[in-house]
Amino acid sequence: MNLIYRSANLDDLASLVSLLADDELGSQREDASMPLNESYTSAFNAISADPNNQLLIVESDGALIGMMQMTYIPYLTHIGSWRCLIEGVRIDKAFRGQGLGEKMFEHAIKQAKLKGCSMVQLTSDKLRPDALRFYEKLGFKATHEGFKLLLPQ
Repeated sequence: MNLIYRSANLDDLASLVSLLADDELGSQREDASMPLNESYTSAFNAISADPNNQLLIVESDGALIGMMQMTYIPYLTHIGSWRCLIEGVRIDKAFRGQGLGEKMFEHAIKQAKLKGCSMVQLTSDKLRPDALRFYEKLGFKATHEGFKLLLPQ
């Protein structure tokens, strides 16, 4: 399978939202109805304009089959190093189990190294046991306990 990695463009946005919504948790928090909620367009534009953010897409034979958001963050800790935060990881259901997630992460980790990052970190919902096993298989370690506070809108 020939894989192409690239940054997302606005024409990809509806497909990205569909990928994010296409699982049990995503279906509860995303809105893939058309026309798309303008909040997605605003977020996409902000991400695209930020040189420390990238919506990475993987394509095969012209089909968008995977995505992730990569954010490059400078830290004072770890001797002032940079790290890459990966979020919003999805592989289209029809393509799961074929090693594409591993290949996408190999590419992302290479990109992080090229940007000078000394660490790649991510979070995954505890309700996604398959994802947790996948990340551990890739060498990620659950070294910290994470917390989130949802703010009223």
